[in-house]
Amino acid sequence: MDVENNLDREKPTLLIAEDEESNYLLLRTILHRNCNLIRAKTGLEALNLFKEHDEIELILMDIKMPEMTGIESLKEIRKLSKDIPVIMQSAYVFDSDMEAAKEAGASGFITKPINLKLLKNTISQYCPSVVW
Repeated sequence: MDVENNLDREKPTLLIAEDEESNYLLLRTILHRNCNLIRAKTGLEALNLFKEHDEIELILMDIKMPEMTGIESLKEIRKLSKDIPVIMQSAYVFDSDMEAAKEAGASGFITKPINLKLLKNTISQYCPSVVW
């Protein structure tokens, strides 16, 4: 788990559930100036961090993660909140994954490698408080 040192109350807080270090570092580079970031490396950790941090405004959730998949984590998060935007992300996009994510309550879906413009547009759509 990584929580950026002091959370800036002026910025929205995003939870990034991503087990691959390089993928997280890319997202961190893109987002850290505009958002507070909390990182989970497993689906289970994402669920626990969501329970602990009520300031989270949006979740970026990788589908393939250890301990608990992103979809399993999403199902549990949806039991706690129907409103939190959860954007699923995956490098291995199968229609079955997208369908399972929608059924579990995903708000949106982005593919890896990350398209910068699409990422920013998708985040802005679900979290208008992010100022680019």
